Amino acid sequence: QVQLVESGGGLVQPGGSLRLSCAASGFTFRTYWLNWVRQAPGKGLEWVSTIGTGGFITRYADSVKGRFTIARDDAKNTLYLQMNSLKSDDTAVYYCATDAQGRVRGQGTQVTVSS
Repeated sequence: QVQLVESGGGLVQPGGSLRLSCAASGFTFRTYWLNWVRQAPGKGLEWVSTIGTGGFITRYADSVKGRFTIARDDAKNTLYLQMNSLKSDDTAVYYCATDAQGRVRGQGTQVTVSS
């Protein structure tokens, strides 16, 4: 059974940084492309980033390109999202997911960007 547990969210000022983590179990982590998606208040799920197997391919939504970095540690079955230069528009619940649509995702971690 796929289990995804996100952590690392919190309250941060505009311009600040956070690193999210996602501990995965129940599937062969290293063979999956993995994703981060987010849901802002009152809005639908939004794809944020994808990483391929081995970490050689990464993709980002235009809204986060140049500010966010996705990474994976296959030895630890853990996915990461380093978020820099955070803006108020980045406020959302962030989920790791095994698909880009977020149909199989964890419980999420809240990120609030506010002064």
